[in-house]
Amino acid sequence: MYSINYKIVFHTLGLILIFNGAFMLIPTLTSWYYGEAETLGIASAAITTLFVGFLIMFVTRFHDKSIQQKEGYLIVTFSWIFMVISGMLPYIFTKSIPQITDAFFETMSGYTTTGSSILSDIEVLPKGILLWRSLTHWIGGMGIIVLAVAIFPLFGIGGMQLFSAEAPGPSADKLKPRIADTAKRLWLIYLGYTIVEAILLNIAGMTLFDAVNHALSTLSTGGFSTKNESLAYWNDQPMIQYIIILFMFLAGTNFVVSYYGFKLNFKKVLANEEFKVFTIFVSVFTILATLLIYFQADVSLSSVHHPEVLGAFESAFRHAIFQVLAIITTTGFVSADYTMWVPFLTVMFFGLFFLGGSAGSTSGGVKVVRHLIMIKNGILEFKRILHPNAVLPVRYAKRAVNSQIVYNILGFFILYMLSFIIGAVVLGALGLNLETAIGGAASSLGNVGPAFGKLGPVDNYSALPSAAKWWCSFLMLIGRLELFTVLIILTPFFWRDR
Repeated sequence: MYSINYKIVFHTLGLILIFNGAFMLIPTLTSWYYGEAETLGIASAAITTLFVGFLIMFVTRFHDKSIQQKEGYLIVTFSWIFMVISGMLPYIFTKSIPQITDAFFETMSGYTTTGSSILSDIEVLPKGILLWRSLTHWIGGMGIIVLAVAIFPLFGIGGMQLFSAEAPGPSADKLKPRIADTAKRLWLIYLGYTIVEAILLNIAGMTLFDAVNHALSTLSTGGFSTKNESLAYWNDQPMIQYIIILFMFLAGTNFVVSYYGFKLNFKKVLANEEFKVFTIFVSVFTILATLLIYFQADVSLSSVHHPEVLGAFESAFRHAIFQVLAIITTTGFVSADYTMWVPFLTVMFFGLFFLGGSAGSTSGGVKVVRHLIMIKNGILEFKRILHPNAVLPVRYAKRAVNSQIVYNILGFFILYMLSFIIGAVVLGALGLNLETAIGGAASSLGNVGPAFGKLGPVDNYSALPSAAKWWCSFLMLIGRLELFTVLIILTPFFWRDR
């Protein structure tokens, strides 16, 4: 008979709260530096979170340290929930977002790196709260790297086994023998990219505060900005947008590819099949969008700021690659209202909601590797029909993919589409029109941010009914944690002793 080891689950959650509370000290110091009245509120949130975390760890200090699959699922799911509950305290204590529903939505959007917001005027918020808002992205993005490295492969999350086969985890080809060492190196890359981007943005013309916030949002593929107009605020400063474009691409790429790049092992970089396909997708969609914008759309009508300093074609290209990357990597930054361009582009961008970046990146969505495996398996089905006795395995990176992984990926995609359909139906039942319900469900589940209809790139989620905000928060959570991780604990058989 096996029963769930709840003590190790809560002990770990206590550690998560301490980790979260320690991060709150950063915006506390920032708020104090700027002399803001909200300093005490943020400090109170940090102290409360730290106290509860230490209390939980103290109460559960005598525990069996063994973690099996059930404990793992509970720890992963409730880690995000505990982070969100504690992470909303700075908003509530400072009365920046006094309503619990709105604070929960904003915080869930932060940690899941979705970037959807209920705030109509971001620029009136104190700097300490703005920094905390961006930090929730960065913490969530860092957390998803750890999950991808150390936990998802052990749970059999389809597609992540392929990531672990590339480098980390229990496989023959590792970055380092121990998972902790691998995670440490990926963290350093994540931190290093963030620092470099912040410096470059500051040099390019952003204030240091804005540069740090946007670097935190970019590397986590989150999308929170310090400006109401998002990156459209800097439409007259192309270099700033090009820096964001570069780092969105890096953030949407498997961080192991970056590791090989830093080790000058370009052979492994070029041999990474997902990286090549991801680059091709971005290039093709960018070229298509550039041509359509240049010949058929008036970018100035859909931009918040009109000046275009380097010519019409450069402007079309910059907006195209910016929005393609923002959606594919699920970052969600906005340089223009793309729904006002060309109807075909609106449909194309909606399709990109379901693409996602690379496995082992901070981006959300289905992930390129899963699409690649499904396409390859679909093509092989034609051959299997013609040659029913032939053994035709799906090959990825010149290796045969275990059939169980293929089935898992197909199951994931079916579940993803069902979740999207049910998500849209529920939002429709809550009073949203068709375009808004479909866009909101796809964006929340894919952790994209801006959607369509009344949730478009120049709108926000503040007008949603309270029930719709809670529902979108749930979709963000299951989308961020790869569906199975959350949904399995909602099944009756999960709770049965075996």
